[in-house]
Amino acid sequence: MEVSLHSHVGQHPNIIEWFATGEDDVWRWIAMEFAEGGDLFDKIEADVGVLEDIAHLYFLQLIGGVSFMHSKGVAHRDLKPENILLSESGNLKIADFGMATMFEYKGARKQSSTMCGSPPYIAPEVLQCARQEKKSDAAKYSADLVDIWSCGVILFVLLVGNTPWDEPTSGSWEFQEYVRTNGRSTDSLWGRLPGDALSLLRGMMNIEARKRFSFAQIRQHPWYTRRNPLLTADGKVSDPIALAAQMLAGLRIDLNAEPTASQRQSQPEAMDIDSHPTPDWSSRLPATQPETPISDVLFDWERPAPRTTYAISSTQPLANTTITSLAAATATKLRLGGRGGFNAAALDTLADEPTMSQFSQTPGVPLSLTQHARQFRDIVPSYSLTRFFSHVPPALLVQMLRDALHQLNVPLPPPHAQGGAEHVATLKVRTLDGRSQGLHGEVLVDRFRLAVAAAEEEEQGGELLEVRFVKVKGDPLEWRRFFKNVVLLCRDAVYSGDGGGGDGA
Repeated sequence: MEVSLHSHVGQHPNIIEWFATGEDDVWRWIAMEFAEGGDLFDKIEADVGVLEDIAHLYFLQLIGGVSFMHSKGVAHRDLKPENILLSESGNLKIADFGMATMFEYKGARKQSSTMCGSPPYIAPEVLQCARQEKKSDAAKYSADLVDIWSCGVILFVLLVGNTPWDEPTSGSWEFQEYVRTNGRSTDSLWGRLPGDALSLLRGMMNIEARKRFSFAQIRQHPWYTRRNPLLTADGKVSDPIALAAQMLAGLRIDLNAEPTASQRQSQPEAMDIDSHPTPDWSSRLPATQPETPISDVLFDWERPAPRTTYAISSTQPLANTTITSLAAATATKLRLGGRGGFNAAALDTLADEPTMSQFSQTPGVPLSLTQHARQFRDIVPSYSLTRFFSHVPPALLVQMLRDALHQLNVPLPPPHAQGGAEHVATLKVRTLDGRSQGLHGEVLVDRFRLAVAAAEEEEQGGELLEVRFVKVKGDPLEWRRFFKNVVLLCRDAVYSGDGGGGDGA
């Protein structure tokens, strides 16, 4: 079904292109366009969001892609951050048609009854199906109107960096407040939205599906038609380098701030993670990605990449040549000198590493990054920015990470190495995020041992440690929120390059 519907949709600038499919005795495969820019929401600050122009840009591209597939009679039904990627130039790409359905064919419409989607992004009528008799009309919904709702939630997340509720049911006080006030919620999150965007969101997220905004109404709305210098006349990114610089500047972790729980976040106790009760309907929601054991190397495509590469979107394969060359360039910058110590001048070049920008106490992006950039990915890389460098001894760093996970009520399985002398430890993460959704991944600690210059051959080289937070399953924005919480608890181990905050170097 995925192959049939994805190929039926055809080509659009904001939809991952389908190329071919085939199968042999072992595999059934699908060849698709590679989204070289990685996950969009991996590059958005949790609890902050992005600048209004950036939110507007990606909302217009999202609507462009979704309206095109609807014109082909296909609804996505699983629109959420995990399925929104970026091209190498920073343009939005909708991915993963695993939950898609044909809702219209030759003028004839049909309704859906399948339970699918992610609770924070799902429309209320989808969840109501679970409580109705299967043969009744109330147990069905219009798949295209469900997509409109999800696009509204995504716009909300772009603007404020958080979802409006856990799920649109009576069990969520935020949603009940939204219903009670007819979309004029007193929740502080709604107060952070631009005034013009509020009426658009209320129209797209109307509780009554039939009264929900159509694409024509969305495109006529003043917030949609506002001028945006980041957009070309045909809806593409006008200046990829400027956009990348703005996005990277928006990623900021203040190492002097006290670690606090995210807004309304309530982590379950560690012992309750595996037995955490879920609503009846959630057990029937088909997972977009199957839950495979992390140790199953043969079948686990979401497994973190080898040491020489960096993990990017789970929906897309790894671009080994680009990522490996970036790792080599970074290693060259980080040449160490002295007897086991760091060459300060060499470490200063870490300022050109995109990962380091988020820890700097100086707002903005290093000028050297923008001066040498030729494309979007030169500033905002395809690999995840949920990582940091550390200068503390390996055993101490691992203990600090374990202590941080313990404070966040994350279960602590024994750390283990995955082979290779450069690998220090792997800490598996299996918990629930602030919206009670599954969050699975790994924290990988590797030695960043670097060769000294030829003139310093007789001196002993030092080492840095690189800590990568690799998401296996879950909302990328929630994964970044988790990363931020761990970083603040381990601030003394983070090399910031500023000589202050949690630097300690």
